[in-house]
Amino acid sequence: MADRSKIEAAQAGFNKLLRDQDGKKAMSEYETEAAAVRAKTARLKALRLERDAAEATAPSEASSPKKKQAKSAKPAKRPAEPLSDWLKDREGSGHKN
Repeated sequence: MADRSKIEAAQAGFNKLLRDQDGKKAMSEYETEAAAVRAKTARLKALRLERDAAEATAPSEASSPKKKQAKSAKPAKRPAEPLSDWLKDREGSGHKN
C-alpha cells in the first residue's frame, strides 16, 4: 500500500511538471505571435501613413474626375414601388400573405 501511494504521488508530481512545461511553451508561442502581429501592424501603419502623405501632396483635382466617372457608370436606380402595389402583384400571382 505504501509503495502504491508513493508511485501515485510521484506520478502526480510528474504530471504537474509536464503541465508547467506545456504552459511555458504555450505562453512563449503566444508572445511570439503577438510580437509578429505588432510588427506587422507597425509596418502596415507606416505604409498607410506614407501613402496618405503622398496623396496629400498630389493635386486633388487629378483624383476627382476619376471618382465622378465611376459614379456616372452605375445604372440609375428605379424608383421604389409602393407596398400596396407589391402586395397586389403578389396576390395576383397566387401568393398568400
